[in-house]
Amino acid sequence: MKKLSLLLLILFQSCYSYKTVDYNNIAIEKKQKVEVLMLNKTSVKGQLVSKNDKTMILETKDSQGTIAIEEIYDVKVRKFSFLKSAGLITVLIPITISALFSLLVILGGGSI
Repeated sequence: MKKLSLLLLILFQSCYSYKTVDYNNIAIEKKQKVEVLMLNKTSVKGQLVSKNDKTMILETKDSQGTIAIEEIYDVKVRKFSFLKSAGLITVLIPITISALFSLLVILGGGSI
C-alpha cells in the first residue's frame, strides 16, 4: 500500500509544469511556486514571499532567500496542467483494471 501511494504521489507531481512569465506579471498575493533561472546558469525553486522593483524573496525548502533582479535570467511559475492529468488518468485506469483482473485470476477467484 505504501508503494502504491508513493507511486501515485510521484505520478501526480508530473501534473504540474513551469511556464515562463514576465516578472512584472507575477501576482504576489497568490504565494505562487516559482523557478528562478539565474544569469550564472543556476536555478532556485521556492514559494514567492514578496517582490519589488529590485529584489524577489523566495522561501525554499531550506531557508528564505533574496534574489536581486539584475541576477535573474528567467522566471517560471508552476501551473497545473489539465492535459497531463487527463493523460495520466487515461493511462492509470487500464493498468489498474488489468492488475486487479490479474490478481483475481492468480488468487483463483476467476477463470479465463
